[in-house]
Formats: sequence, structure tokens, C-alpha cells
Amino acid sequence: MVTSMKSDASLFVEAEAASLIDQVLAFMSSRGIECYLVGGYIRDGILGRASKDIDLAVSGDALDVARDTANALKGRFVLLDEEHQVARVVIRRDEDQWYLDFAKMMNSIEEDLARRDFTINALALGLAPLQPGENQISLIDTLGGLRDIENKTVKAVSEEAFSDDPARLMRAFRTAAELDFAIEERTEALIRRDHDLIRDVSAERVRDEMCQILETGNSATFLRRLDNVGLLDIIFPELADCKGVEQPKEHFWNVFNHSLETVAAAERFIDALNGEGNLLKDLSSPTRLAEHLEGKVAGNRTRKVSIKIAALLHDVAKPQAKRIDENGRMRFIGHDKEGARIAESTMERLRFSTREKRMVTTIIEHHMRPGTLANGEEPPTHRAIYRFFRDTADAGIDTLFLCLADHLATRGPALDMENWHEHVRGTQYVLDKRFNEGNTVSLPKLVDGNDIMYEFELPPGPRIGELLEAVHEAQASGEIQSKEEALNFVRKELDKENASKR
Repeated sequence: MVTSMKSDASLFVEAEAASLIDQVLAFMSSRGIECYLVGGYIRDGILGRASKDIDLAVSGDALDVARDTANALKGRFVLLDEEHQVARVVIRRDEDQWYLDFAKMMNSIEEDLARRDFTINALALGLAPLQPGENQISLIDTLGGLRDIENKTVKAVSEEAFSDDPARLMRAFRTAAELDFAIEERTEALIRRDHDLIRDVSAERVRDEMCQILETGNSATFLRRLDNVGLLDIIFPELADCKGVEQPKEHFWNVFNHSLETVAAAERFIDALNGEGNLLKDLSSPTRLAEHLEGKVAGNRTRKVSIKIAALLHDVAKPQAKRIDENGRMRFIGHDKEGARIAESTMERLRFSTREKRMVTTIIEHHMRPGTLANGEEPPTHRAIYRFFRDTADAGIDTLFLCLADHLATRGPALDMENWHEHVRGTQYVLDKRFNEGNTVSLPKLVDGNDIMYEFELPPGPRIGELLEAVHEAQASGEIQSKEEALNFVRKELDKENASKR
């Protein structure tokens, strides 16, 4: 039998959470259901972190309790795990969504806590009225969870924590990344011992834990830690072939380390966009770019996640693309396009959304282009900028961002700052054209296919599409602005084509 221990603590509760907890308390009391606040909600409240996820352990049939609670509070019932009796009630309040997660209590609350993942989540509070703001409470703390919160330590509850639920292998790193905690040495040894069990976890759960790590500002460090315990090779086996693959002298790191450093560089840029350091001092619209990166792509996953995945996988095809030419120069011809193909397969395996796959593969396929676009002796032409944003579509700005990170992670400590700031200024020039001159990809149509076929007596076919694209490019570069000018442009193109056949 587990002995109950009490620990005094201060718990922060939002006003809306206090109101919801009062409603749940009234419902449980009216039915004589034993109920406890548990887990991550208590941990976050002790840390002063606002949370929309309220975890509850209940006696009896947790699924029936959750369904009845959903009806009583006008929420939506979601079944999470029928076998282990875990369910969620989603409640909307104004613009916010709240999640009440119900789980069946294992005999006593003390025994229930002993089966949880980490000590910092093995805390319970008997359901009682709470006030908005700070509440002085007495916690059920049988495993020293409050002490581990104070020491900022993620510690497994038992030797069987990861074999009981292998998803905890990833959750340990996600929790540490989100809270800026350290993983206890014994717990890391258990993860290393049990790491192969991650193969038994659904792709969706692995994806979600990985993406939550990538949402944090120090994910590159945690990618290395995942690699140190053997998890990264299982989640991204394509990266394993990059280890030890050397690059030309311009590169400070081999392919694998360069990939991780590119993620770290992307994180440095995000910090810089938010006013830390002068790495991106030549960018004139940091706030706008920072907001762009926070945009949602799928569910709650932001562009930051897509860019970091692209950063991690952008050179994944280099091992098979590596060649030494007749001059003894190391080349990786075609690694961008082949890398996009590999990344698509990787993201398909991990069940990413169609939009995320398209964004990441587009970034990788075109990640070399901004280097020539922004680094030439002369500014890029309007037409070249148009073509870049036409081909990258929704991922154009993100591709520019990855190119900057790639550049920084290529030179490493040998970075030439003058050359670097020149590269950033070139990127700003391209961004200016995008932001200040509007979206040239969506310019109004001057002519259509019927206009061209009628005016020049041409039959339908691929050539009509080619001429329309040429008109659009000329329009984007400011060469033509009216239907008459567009038709004259087509006439000249056809004259040049006829002349070349003579």
C-alpha cells in the first residue's frame, strides 16, 4: 500500500478555470463521484503557467462520467482510450477552448499516482473550490514531485514507466523542452535502455510529441539528446546516413551536424526577430516576419515547426548525391530535389497534413535558389523574384528564412560577418519586393488563352499556356500594363520564334 504524503504549495488558477472547476465539483458532488485534479494542470499551476488542459482522475466508469459531464456543461465528448478509460470533454468559453481530460482512478489516488509517467505529474488535489489567482493548497505528493518541480527535474516514476507506455520516451524530452527542465540521469538511462520501444507507438503520437518539441526555442539541443539515447535514428532513419558524411572545406560541419546546426540557426533567427542580438539587424520588418512564423499550418502547429523540419531534412539526400568531379571538387548535384522527395516520404510516414508536406518539400526543393537570388553582384530582376515566389507560393518567405539558416550553419565559427550582413541585405531586397510591391503572383489578368488564340489564329495546346506565363512574367517585371501591351508582347515572342525557324 502506498503511503499518502502531503506537500504545501501555491497553485495559480485562471478565472475561467476556477469557474469550470466549480461546475465540475458541483456535478461530481451531486452524484457522489470521487474526483481529483492531477498531473500536468497542477504542475503548470505551481509553475505559474496558464493552462487550458485540466486533468481529472475519477472513481467509477470514467467514460460515463465524461459523457455526463459533457452534457451537463454543454461540451463535446471525445473518446481517447476506451481500454484504459480515458476521455476528453472540450468546452468553449468565448474565444478559448478548454480541455477536461478524465481518466479512471486506479483503486486509490495514491496507487493511481504511482502508475503515472513522471514524478512532477504524480501530484493530486482533492476537487474543491479554487479562487482566481494564487491558491495555497495541500497536495497529495507520494513521490516527491513538488521537490522535482523545484529542482527542475524530469524523473520517471518507476523502472517500468517506459515499458508501460512507450510514448513516454518522447514525452520526457517534450516535457523537459517545454519547461526548460533537465532529465534525471537514471531516467535518461532507462530511456536509452527502452528506446527501441518507440517503434510500438503510433506515428501520430510520435509526430505530435516531436512537433511540440520543435515549437520550443531550444529544440536543436533536444534533437541532439534524442540522438544520444537512440531515438532520433528511429524517428528519422533517413538522417542516420548523413552521419560522418564530409562536406567541402566551406562547410564547418559534416552533413548530420550541419543539419542540426541549421535548426539551431533557425532558432537564433527567431530570437533575433524578437529583438535579441543584431544578427538580423539589416531586416527592416522583424515583427512582420515573427508574426509570419507564428502562423498556423495544421491544427496548432506553426510555420516554425515546418521550417525546422525542413532545416533538419534539407540535406538528407546528400549522402547519395555526393560526387567528386574531374577537378576533384566535391558536388551534391540534385540533392535539393531528391531531398524533397525523401522528406515527403518521411512526413507521409509520420502522418503530417498535406499542407505541411507541401510546405516542407517546397522549402527543401528550392532552398538553394535564394542564395543566388540574394547574393549576385546585381540585384535580382523583378522577373527572377516573380519566378521564385511563383514556384515557392505559400512557402516563399519560409524558403528565404531557411536559406539564411543554412548559410549560418555552413560557416559556423568561421562566419564572415561582412559577407553575412550582405546576404541579409540581399534577402531584405527580395522581401521588400514581396511586401512593398504586392503579390505579383496574383496580378490581374491582362489577356486569356482565348484572346491569344483569336488574335493570332493559334490552336489550343501547351504553347498557349507558355505564352500566358511569359505575359505574366513580363507584367510582374513592369514591362507591360495593359491588354494592348500584352498582345504586342505576344506578337514579338511569336516573331522571334518564327525567325529562329528560318
